[in-house]
Amino acid sequence: MAASSIASQTPAPQAEHFDVLIVGAGVSGIGGAYHLTKQCPEKRFVVLEALESFGGTWLMHKYPGVRSDSDLYTFGYRFKPWVGQPIATAEAIRQYMGEVIEENHLDQHIRYGHRILSASWSSNQKLWTVHAERKADGAKLTFTTHFLWMCQGYYRHSEGYTPAWQGMADFKGQVVHPQTWPEDLDYKGKKVICIGSGATAATVVPAIAGDCEHVTLLQRSPTYFIPGLNRNELADMLRSLEVNEEWIHEIVRRKLISDQRELTRRSFEDAEKLTEELLAGVRAFLKPEFDMEPHFTPRYRPWQQRIAFVPEGDLFQGINAGKASVVTDEVDRFTAKGILLKSGRELEADIIITATGFNLCVMGDIAFDVDGRKVDWADTVTYHGMMFTGVPNLLWIFGYFRASWTLRVDILADFVCRLLKHMDAKGAKQVNVALRPEDQNMPILQWMDPQDFNPGYLMRDMHLLPKRGNKPEWMHTQDYWSEKDVIPAINLDAPEFVYDAGSDAPKASARRTKVEVTG
Repeated sequence: MAASSIASQTPAPQAEHFDVLIVGAGVSGIGGAYHLTKQCPEKRFVVLEALESFGGTWLMHKYPGVRSDSDLYTFGYRFKPWVGQPIATAEAIRQYMGEVIEENHLDQHIRYGHRILSASWSSNQKLWTVHAERKADGAKLTFTTHFLWMCQGYYRHSEGYTPAWQGMADFKGQVVHPQTWPEDLDYKGKKVICIGSGATAATVVPAIAGDCEHVTLLQRSPTYFIPGLNRNELADMLRSLEVNEEWIHEIVRRKLISDQRELTRRSFEDAEKLTEELLAGVRAFLKPEFDMEPHFTPRYRPWQQRIAFVPEGDLFQGINAGKASVVTDEVDRFTAKGILLKSGRELEADIIITATGFNLCVMGDIAFDVDGRKVDWADTVTYHGMMFTGVPNLLWIFGYFRASWTLRVDILADFVCRLLKHMDAKGAKQVNVALRPEDQNMPILQWMDPQDFNPGYLMRDMHLLPKRGNKPEWMHTQDYWSEKDVIPAINLDAPEFVYDAGSDAPKASARRTKVEVTG
């Protein structure tokens, strides 16, 4: 089915029309596609993916040892059992996703190598017009859709974040960011510095330590880790009893979610005791003489930044073996031979790895407009961290930080399918979320409270993100344990939803949509 080309494009290729257009074939997009086929089989949809295959993060990241930092029983989908190790390699995760695609015939809906350039909403036509480029031949393509489902993630795949340190050009060795790891990088027998303290650094260091002359983990400040065996005792026990894998997946998933909830609760209500337990867990993997205070004792409470699981304590095993070491200090400048620290010490290196985070990317860096007006996402207010004032017929999957990302994929996929059915039943072609009269004087705040969660990538680019209010429905609470009940119970006829069946219907733009930070 083809739709006529949009009049504002002259000349324009013929537009191909879909009921729903999903952006991205990563874990969110594949999950969304699955739920559409099961819950809305009558909907015609397409998944546009800029990369050459599916997987998103798990396709892009090529650095040694790349793995999940949360368990696959909860990171995996609710509808497909996970049967491997809890902490999985990128290869294993992509195999799992590939099985979802094959078993549900999703490949017919996915178009790889399609980079979206712009998306324009027309209130007259009740359509999104999406302009894309096909990488294989550079062809410019046009799609129209009633509903745009943003599943592209939240960081820029093309480049990672590296601070502009003084003297970087003076360094005679090689500087590498894990996000753009060269396939031919030879680190065998080399002296390596890995700058960073998060999950990526904790993955790269043990993965290369055995081949390097030595690898130094250089961090400005410590982070929290949970080391342990890469196995799930409950799953193993249930398998020994020959319990069905579907049952095992659900039971283990529920147990882990319950454990995560308790960990999150304690991070707020019993932070001091929890900190002691987390540090004791790390201390158990290190030699008694190792000085924990400067290197593995964070200055913030647990869960203000993400906590990474370290399978088999491999990072600490490398330190014990003398193949890796930790230096907690700040970079003063790069030198020809390595890095001069602010303490005055110089670390020598052949290779410097900057595991220093990534660049936030709001809506895939796609140029959006609504009725000819450019969308500035920072001028919108989020509804439950998924829809946005002034932007019709669009939902963004932004997952959880304190629980597995994919838990929200399933929840929001259910919501999208319910919303689409509700719109059909009402005969509505457009839906906006808009602040209600009682919200007009509500404080407008940043996307997330820094006292709640404050990783560097979020703090650097918070100004680019949509705003939140001080009421639960106008924020992304990051609380899976609440949302699993709240979002399925949302009243789709509540006053914050404004539907439009035709040009004579009232528009949501009559309500407050542009915002300023008030707190």
